[in-house]
Amino acid sequence: MFKVRDNEPDYALLNDPNSKVRNRYGTPIDTISESDELYGKSLNINGDAEVGENPNRYKQHGFFFTADNCIACHACEAACSEKNDNPAHIAFRSVGFVEGGTYPDYQRLNISMACNHCDDPVCLKGCPTRAYTKFAEYGAVLQDPDICFGCGYCTWVCPYNAPQLDPVKGQVSKCNMCVDRLEVGLKPACVSACLGKALDFGVIENIPEGREQARTEIPGFPTTDITHPNIRFQQTRTLQRDMVRVDSTALKYHRDDNEDKFKPVVDPKYGNKREWNLRKLRSREDPLVLFTLISQMVVGAFLLLFLGPMIGLEHLAPTAHSTTYTALLFGLLGIETYALYTSTMHLGKPQYFYRAFYNLRYSPVSREVASLAVFYNLLGLYTLLITFPFVLTDWIGLSTSFVDTIIHLTGWAAVIAGPVSLFFMHSIYRIKARPFWNHWQVLTSFYGNMLALGGLLVGYIYSCVLVIEGLETAAMINVLAWAILSGLLIEAYGLWRHAVDMKKQGGEGAASHYVQQTKFGKTYRARNIGLAISIVLSAGLFIGLPQAEIAMTVITLLAIVMLMTALVGRALFYVLVTPTTMPGAFFWHNKGFEEHARETGLADMPQVGVVPDSH
Repeated sequence: MFKVRDNEPDYALLNDPNSKVRNRYGTPIDTISESDELYGKSLNINGDAEVGENPNRYKQHGFFFTADNCIACHACEAACSEKNDNPAHIAFRSVGFVEGGTYPDYQRLNISMACNHCDDPVCLKGCPTRAYTKFAEYGAVLQDPDICFGCGYCTWVCPYNAPQLDPVKGQVSKCNMCVDRLEVGLKPACVSACLGKALDFGVIENIPEGREQARTEIPGFPTTDITHPNIRFQQTRTLQRDMVRVDSTALKYHRDDNEDKFKPVVDPKYGNKREWNLRKLRSREDPLVLFTLISQMVVGAFLLLFLGPMIGLEHLAPTAHSTTYTALLFGLLGIETYALYTSTMHLGKPQYFYRAFYNLRYSPVSREVASLAVFYNLLGLYTLLITFPFVLTDWIGLSTSFVDTIIHLTGWAAVIAGPVSLFFMHSIYRIKARPFWNHWQVLTSFYGNMLALGGLLVGYIYSCVLVIEGLETAAMINVLAWAILSGLLIEAYGLWRHAVDMKKQGGEGAASHYVQQTKFGKTYRARNIGLAISIVLSAGLFIGLPQAEIAMTVITLLAIVMLMTALVGRALFYVLVTPTTMPGAFFWHNKGFEEHARETGLADMPQVGVVPDSH
């Protein structure tokens, strides 16, 4: 057990003689009853089998932050990092701030934030490896870095930036509520170290001595609707109408007098000048750009290959051009293998990729991996069966009709599994903590790319083959152009509605769209022009061109424009998103400073707290 000092000061001791029955969200504060089989079990902290004697061991605890008292001394950060032996680039507790007004009426509101050990922890549900557990003891949400394989999905879904992905170790870790200290009646290290008595801790909904408020929100704190966090605030000073973030996030917080709360609105700190910033399209998620686009293209191409003969494309029948058909199937299998490889190597600890299947009940990542694995294996089985049917007929002795039935059923299963896997892929990005992604446009984009890129791949390869053989290409190009045009129009409509809805809803989504129109304004416009050109070219193919040579030239140009547009668009999708995280400081939790540190070499100094290679 944690060793308690003989001269431990009173302010470091837990003291909750009474508590309420339910919190303000209606959740019982008692986490379990005495009759529960988990009652009285050891947490086995550091292998110690003892059970703490804290009388409130099975009540939900939480932090209490008095914003008026915080002086941004960072003692809480230091105490937390020292206790948990964190490197300089990892902090379970962070102090950021927002500011308002001008001299001499300048105001600054400091915010100290760690994990809020929520009633509905989205990190727990989102984690594919089941590295998270919400314990009955103190209601603590704990995470095991040894189980984590470093996908970072919990850092996406958490609205408070609590889980910390360490690119050096390739794993996530987070605040553990100092349960070892709680077991012996001590408050967490950050609370005990606070100089201004801004931090306190105890059974949730208990207001500490000398405090009068127990608010659930302060300026800069995301909406509580997502997770029902276990933190309460006091902030009595009257603030300016607009409180601005000092990090690079294009957000500020505007006071709504009708609701007596601050709401996030766009802060046009980048002006209205359009820029390219092509280098900044690169991100840690580059492997996911390739993975998602390739997977969507492979699914679409297989759908057209399998269903094409049923809609009048005789050239796509397995017997019409058997060599091309099987070569394309093996090609699809090969590039999907590469896509899965890049996705796996994107993990912090790729050797544990199999843990992605651990949380099929809750995690959209687990469901995506499982469904894509089903499609991939069905695609592989179909490819082998249609290429080597004699193994079943000649070697095993099955009838030809029975083998044909097996091949047909396998193909239909893959046809169903492919779009299903893309639906689960899309569900990964429907995250409330990332409003720019939480829109149905993600689905139209993924299915639109399925039709457009899949049709492009099949159409280009088969057009080349037919031209070489001197055969008519018009009928096949016309049908495939319909698939391409449909996919492009679906994506274009989704993107248009997405832009309209983001500006309308405001907040982080509108901030992302503002950055899209300014810092990446020229790139965004080029993507839209590329999409428009692709629609025109595919419409030309759909109407019909007089000569095969002209059609092939158009298809080649279309392929170049579509691929570049898709890559740029998907890269923008990842770099533009503004999460509902807490405000950072000028040098800490500030993407702008992190980019500057890497460009200038400051990141080579460990004390700066920025990893030189962001993975």
